Amino acid sequence: MSFGDPNNPYGPPQGQQPGYPPQAPQAPQGQPGYGYPQGPPPQQPGYGYPQGQPAYPGFPGGNVMPIEMPGLMKTARVLLFILAGFQILFGIIAGIAVGAAQDLSNGVGSGDSTDSLAGLGFFVAALLVALGALSIFLGVKFKNGGSGIRVTTIVYASLMIIGGLVNTINGGGGSATFGGLISLAIAGIILGSMVNSAASTWFNRPRY
Repeated sequence: MSFGDPNNPYGPPQGQQPGYPPQAPQAPQGQPGYGYPQGPPPQQPGYGYPQGQPAYPGFPGGNVMPIEMPGLMKTARVLLFILAGFQILFGIIAGIAVGAAQDLSNGVGSGDSTDSLAGLGFFVAALLVALGALSIFLGVKFKNGGSGIRVTTIVYASLMIIGGLVNTINGGGGSATFGGLISLAIAGIILGSMVNSAASTWFNRPRY
């Protein structure tokens, strides 16, 4: 009995080669199927960027969140601390001077006008100390504060500029004029640091 006989009823079907077991049909090339790799897995969002650092447009580099404060913010922060030191120091000196003057006037004679001047002097001294505390607060909040700290600093620097102009104009060339010029310079730098795009990007950055 020959399997090659086309008339043999026990032979393999026409068009097929004898053999066992029969071969499984093969998938067309390029199509996913049994025994073929399924292709690369889909990429996750943010693939290729460091974990824990979200995309952060607006800064140089564009894709990596900055890890430190920009230079302009550091300058404004240092100036706020310097300004706070002067304000607290002058407030304490003014309070001591007013207290000493009040004690001296009480030994010579007192009146309503003397008490009013002493009250005004203590108010100015307390105001200087409070402004110094505000300067320290704003400087500390530069690291983690939001847009509210930026707006407060802009208003604060603007008021300092107005006060510096008043002292410079009414100082008559004395120490008040010198102090007004210093206040103008410091407040002007702080204000300029707060109104640029770097400050807007820093204080509006996402926080995680």
